[in-house]
Amino acid sequence: MADPVLSIRNLTVGLPVKLDRKNAVTGISFDVRPREILCVVGESGSGKSITSLATMGLLSPGLKVTSGSIDFDGRDVLKLSNKERNAMRGDQMAMIFQEPMTALNPAYTVGAQIEEVFRIHRNLSAADRRAEVMRLLEEVRLPDPKRLYDAFPHQLSGGQRQRIMIAMALALDPKLLIADEPTTALDVTTQAQILVLLKQLNERHDAGIMFITHDFGVVAEIADRVVVMRHGEIVEQGTADEVLNNPQHPYTRALIDAVPRPMTEETTPEANENPVVIDVQGLNKTFTTSTGMFKPSRTVTAVNNVSFQVKRGETLGIVGESGSGKTTLVRCLMRLIEPDSGAINISGVDFAAKSRSELRSHRKDIQIVFQDPYGSLNPRRTIGSQLIQGAINFGIPRKEAWDRVYKLLDIVRMPHDSVNRFPSQFSGGQRQRLCIARALVVQPKVLIADEAVSALDVSIQREVLHLLNDIRDRLGLTVIFITHDLRVAAQICNEVLVMQYGSVVERGGVSQIFNAPSHDYTKALLSAQPGQNWDMPVFDEGDTLAKI
Repeated sequence: MADPVLSIRNLTVGLPVKLDRKNAVTGISFDVRPREILCVVGESGSGKSITSLATMGLLSPGLKVTSGSIDFDGRDVLKLSNKERNAMRGDQMAMIFQEPMTALNPAYTVGAQIEEVFRIHRNLSAADRRAEVMRLLEEVRLPDPKRLYDAFPHQLSGGQRQRIMIAMALALDPKLLIADEPTTALDVTTQAQILVLLKQLNERHDAGIMFITHDFGVVAEIADRVVVMRHGEIVEQGTADEVLNNPQHPYTRALIDAVPRPMTEETTPEANENPVVIDVQGLNKTFTTSTGMFKPSRTVTAVNNVSFQVKRGETLGIVGESGSGKTTLVRCLMRLIEPDSGAINISGVDFAAKSRSELRSHRKDIQIVFQDPYGSLNPRRTIGSQLIQGAINFGIPRKEAWDRVYKLLDIVRMPHDSVNRFPSQFSGGQRQRLCIARALVVQPKVLIADEAVSALDVSIQREVLHLLNDIRDRLGLTVIFITHDLRVAAQICNEVLVMQYGSVVERGGVSQIFNAPSHDYTKALLSAQPGQNWDMPVFDEGDTLAKI
């Protein structure tokens, strides 16, 4: 067996005082070997990212390694000078961050940013640097490398930006590659392509990969070995087969139990005699963009003749890849952008025909919960001031607005004293619950959840899904649920609408879409789900995270 590329022994990273525990990580030990993919899993706050940042020497000033060693290629990283660490980063060890849009500099072309790695670590001519960048762009299977070389990050899709990050990380053939949730925000087909690419590059470059994720489907797809972390400690580690199919620790069993199960049973949807709340007919939206001086403009059809109905108390799932038109469709429904044509009837009101001033009093009827709970709340204002604002804006007396807020906090299972705290004092799952409460305070008839659980841990994801189902049934809401994860859609939706290139290619009940899809695109989405060959175990003892 080859010697480890990375060997972490008894690593402890202390936290600043007055936090919920003494250490971010406590006494953890594991190895990463050449050509091996080690997946590190656990909930938010388990210490996964802190471990990776300590390895790269990128810990924030408030965090300090208090004991242990991080041995990389025969040297203890913790004993190196800043100059030695800088020479090592990007050359011998590299990292792919979760969000490429924030990791890339928006002011520079992607070609210049990849070139920077060679300029700092290698003595190459400008022509040789450019040739190396072109080679990398081809290796990560990006189309038209010459055009992309001069493109800025905002001109690329999420999957393309992530491939740029991978190209930068692999530029100098590092011995260790750390990937921190690199596929979380990607649609299933792009995610599948990235995972295949990483496996191929791992074999080709002989690198060891530490892959941080909360997606057990991804773990089943690529892992050789698995480390499970909780509250900064390793509770279980072993081969992928041992951890996924015969987990020993109750926490590991509870995490696996929280993973959405693929739908295998045929079911007949229950008849719904409730009135239609959303009636969309022939909706269209195109965008025209300039491609440069003396070049013809480019027209993109984002929504193409889309029609559907949703009844009160139903949840309609909208699935498809990035760029399929899902978000543009719901933005048209809410009149955040203007549709070109079509009718949008929400509870008897034609949203498409109303002027903006006429629409103002009806906007409370349709509310949205966005994907990122961190970016959806104002960090400088208390939760209470943000929850009450919508009701006050629509003329609700302050006392009644506060009564609504406290009732909604009970519904979303958050304590009343949350109103006096700031967003930074809550976890990601708690923030998403508060965002749901904020959307409901104006008593809407329609709630849109735009990728509202994609960035959450599987355990928190399940809680939020149960919460959305419970709120829909208790309040008689109509819900539109946008997601790229079809297994998540199966847990909450009555019907599913599949979009591709702005058009609806298939619509049907959840059972029909999952068990008997008729369109090739739907079949491709289902086959791209990671972990297709993993037969998830069922645990008789009923371990749940609430019991552990």
